[in-house]
Amino acid sequence: MVDLAKELKYTPNPIALSLKEKKSKVIGVIVPEIANYFCSAVIGGIEDIAYNSGYHVVIFQSHEKYEREVANISLLASRRIDGLIISVSNETKDGKHLSELIDKGIPVVMFDRICEETDAPRVVTDDTRGAYGATCHLIEQGYQRIAHIAMAPYLSVTKNRMKGYTDALKQHNIPIEKKWIVHADFDFAHIRKALIKLLRNNPKPDAILASSERIATDCFEVLKEMGLRIPEDIAMAGFFDNPVYRFIDPPLTAIHQPTFDIGQSAARLLITMIEHNILHPQYKTIELKTTMEIRASTMKK
Repeated sequence: MVDLAKELKYTPNPIALSLKEKKSKVIGVIVPEIANYFCSAVIGGIEDIAYNSGYHVVIFQSHEKYEREVANISLLASRRIDGLIISVSNETKDGKHLSELIDKGIPVVMFDRICEETDAPRVVTDDTRGAYGATCHLIEQGYQRIAHIAMAPYLSVTKNRMKGYTDALKQHNIPIEKKWIVHADFDFAHIRKALIKLLRNNPKPDAILASSERIATDCFEVLKEMGLRIPEDIAMAGFFDNPVYRFIDPPLTAIHQPTFDIGQSAARLLITMIEHNILHPQYKTIELKTTMEIRASTMKK
């Protein structure tokens, strides 16, 4: 039979096999934006584990829209995916749509941005410690009026990074000023308007901690547009992993997340759940460590 199959160039029908095994061998992945280096690097880690485990990966983008995220999940569920890996959008306030997917018997793993009330495992980084370390570094460099440009306030990642920022200020007896805290969406015009308003304060901030790669990129562009020198007029640090930040002028101080490892950990966890028919594993959270690379954007001359 094997020789005959080779002679006839027979290949198994994947749909028929999936019906027989009750597995499609397909994993769905939803990220806010593939163009974001963080997301693309995480996807690389997911695909690395999935491919070597015999799974295919289907990728969707929410483009930071809750309704699009829900529509993507509905479509993926109709395509009989075996499981989902997701980082939720900036608009996602609850995980009802994820809970409904789990209720259908489809395991879910969240990474980075998570829905805290959703009973599903997650892969995160020590965001609080990362923000704390970066804020302490800015303070140790002599900066006292440190602004924090953050994502939506209801996101867990925002809360954790905000805690690190405020803990560092408290530790150094620096008052927490609400005027230095800005919650931005991911529209450049919105970030530009918010940053210009922030910099009109008298005195203005002397440093910025950016909560994401997209926010950091937009802040850097606006500061350059306004003719402000980094770090002479205002210092800047942020959460981002794109290696291009080493080569811009000035190179930006970065809090790095282990992006590829995040993807690998999420994929390993999900595939284990799929293979063993587990929807709610006992271990809820995998937390990986951040690192900080200090560069010229925060160093006083």
